[in-house]
Amino acid sequence: MRLMKLAVIVSAIATPFAVAQAGSSYGDKASVNYEKNVAPQNVVEVASDAGQFGTLLTAATEAGLADTLATEGPITVFAPTDAAFAKIPQETLNNLLKPENKAQLQALLKNHVVAGEVMSTDLSDGMEATTLEGTTLTIDLEDGVKVNEATVVQPDIKATNGVIHVVDTVIMVNPS
Repeated sequence: MRLMKLAVIVSAIATPFAVAQAGSSYGDKASVNYEKNVAPQNVVEVASDAGQFGTLLTAATEAGLADTLATEGPITVFAPTDAAFAKIPQETLNNLLKPENKAQLQALLKNHVVAGEVMSTDLSDGMEATTLEGTTLTIDLEDGVKVNEATVVQPDIKATNGVIHVVDTVIMVNPS
């Protein structure tokens, strides 16, 4: 059942990403919501409403991290889109979602989370940040904003417990 659910999510990747690329970016939606005093939302709720993080949310749930991401804070999440997860071979993704690989999945997801709220204006070239997994992310500002090999495509989406920076690639790092 989980594999079927994942297949449905992955097969729907192109639609929300194409909408975002067509000018209806989630960052605009977030700005409008906060300007209109819509009830504040945590990182998980913001990601869920965005419609382009289904795989990330499924993985967080399977890894037992969704509640932590919803309640802990402040945190900074470098959130891969569904399209970013589509770059990973399907077999690899399916293996990560197996219960026996929960620790591996947790480690992968924690590589995308940094304690504290780090806005794009706080970043500097060559800056390093330690993830919740204990690995090091390096910021490169030479050609846009890169976090290791991932490009930030939408920065500074505020949530009640932190901030989301949307990235186009799943960040794969080795422990420091």
